[in-house]
Amino acid sequence: MLLDIQDLATFFKLHRALMFFVNQRLNVLSENVSTPDEFSNLAPQSRVRVREAWLATPGLIDDFVRDNTGKFTDEELEIVRSWKSAVKSRFCLFRELKRHAVLIDLSPPHHIYEVLALSQPMSELLADRTIPATIETVLLPFRGRIVYDGILAKFTVSFGPGVRRALATAYRDAKALHNVVNSLSPAEAPQAITIPKPRKKQTTVSPSDPSKSRSAEVIRLVDDFCRDHLNKEYAEICHRMAEKLSRKRPSPLLEGRPGGWASGIVRAVGGINFLHDKSQTPHMLAADIDQHFGVSHATGSAKAASIRTALRLSPYDEEWMLTKIAARIPLLKFFR
Repeated sequence: MLLDIQDLATFFKLHRALMFFVNQRLNVLSENVSTPDEFSNLAPQSRVRVREAWLATPGLIDDFVRDNTGKFTDEELEIVRSWKSAVKSRFCLFRELKRHAVLIDLSPPHHIYEVLALSQPMSELLADRTIPATIETVLLPFRGRIVYDGILAKFTVSFGPGVRRALATAYRDAKALHNVVNSLSPAEAPQAITIPKPRKKQTTVSPSDPSKSRSAEVIRLVDDFCRDHLNKEYAEICHRMAEKLSRKRPSPLLEGRPGGWASGIVRAVGGINFLHDKSQTPHMLAADIDQHFGVSHATGSAKAASIRTALRLSPYDEEWMLTKIAARIPLLKFFR
């Protein structure tokens, strides 16, 4: 899973030399940096600025190779030249296996990469060392394999069970089709893959279940509200949430008025999908939801809080997200 010591030394020697060259050419930093080794000792924020300048000016690699001020060998210069195939994105660090880490690109077409870490496993660079995790980094080819550039940013985002299952399915299918990317050679361009949406469980409720009629009433209220004020996808998600609450034992829907639970469900789903944000379409304030269902603000707030606790909802829980919101996850994670 890690580069061997000799390869590691070669990679760092070449990478810091290229970044030092970029900084000299573009004057990105105000700091006085006189050698590649001094550049490598800079704070990550400074090194990121130089990296971004390089990614925006990929032609500097040709200048670096032509000038060859570091007196590198032809084989070493070929390694640097291959970095024109660099891939910067936000990835799901999905698994760490014995031979490599598995990174799933969160941007279409969702390629899956086998990546060698550098001096330590990627998960050890994360504060909580928990995976799957959302990270941002740059992937680089290196002697027929893929490495990353040593700079890794983590975004605090939880992956619900439905999303984890979908990612596992995508990885399994890609392996079966030999479509996991282990080289960034332009001659070996990978095929696009599809990450399936989490499956919706088909459930039935026993006629003798006392929560059936209460669930049906809550669903009716939610469906009517979403049809008149929101949209079909909101109705489907709220419908599914009501069914999940009715299956809990004991079901919380048995306590209190159906209108209170209907308001709480719409509030809970709306909170995950930024329903209160006026830039969204549709949008609606919590007070207006409560008013529609004829409950007080305190009741609507309490029911929504109860639902978030019962279902362990998180702000970025894709299981309850609208499609258009889920598609913007990378942007939303950045602002969390």
